[in-house]
Amino acid sequence: MTPREQEEYRALRATIRERGTARIWIFVSGLAAWAAATLATAGLSAPPVATLVPLLVLAAAFEGVLALHVGVERIGRYLQVFFEGDAETARWEHAAMAFGTPKGAAGLDALFSIPFLLAAIFNVLPALIVEPTSAELIFIGGAHALFLLRLGVARDVAKKQRAIDLERFRELQRSTQSAQRSQS
Repeated sequence: MTPREQEEYRALRATIRERGTARIWIFVSGLAAWAAATLATAGLSAPPVATLVPLLVLAAAFEGVLALHVGVERIGRYLQVFFEGDAETARWEHAAMAFGTPKGAAGLDALFSIPFLLAAIFNVLPALIVEPTSAELIFIGGAHALFLLRLGVARDVAKKQRAIDLERFRELQRSTQSAQRSQS
C-alpha cells in the first residue's frame, strides 16, 4: 500500500467511526427535541395541525440518521472493493459483510426504526386531546402515515444497500482497470 493509500484508508476508517458516533447523537438529541416539541404542543392545547411541528423534528432526526448510515455503509463497501480486493487483503469489511446476522443472534436496527415508529404514534396523541375535525384528522393522519411509509421504505432499502453498493463499486473498479489497460 502506498503512503497515499494508507492515509486514505485511515481517513475513511476514521470517518466511519465518527459518523457512527454522530448517528447515535443525532438520534438521541433528535428524540429529545421531538419530545420537547410534543410536550409543548400537548401542554399548550395547540390546534391539531400543530402536531406537524414535532413530526417535522422527528423526520429531520430520522433523515440525519439515515444519511449517516448510508454514508458509512457506502464507505465500507468502497474499502471492501478498493482496499480489500483479494483474499490476501480481505479484513474487516469482508468479515462484517460475511458475518451478517447469524440465526439466534440479536438483530441491530442501525436506523432506530422502532423508536421512530413509536414516537410517530405518540406524536398523534396531542392532536386527539383537542378533538380534531374529520378533515384535521385525515390531514394529520396522512402526514404521519407518510412518515411511517418513509420509515418502512428506508428500512427495506437499507437492507439491500450493502449488496447494491458492493456491486456498483466493483463495476467502477472494473471500468477503471479497463481504462488503465487501454491507456497502456
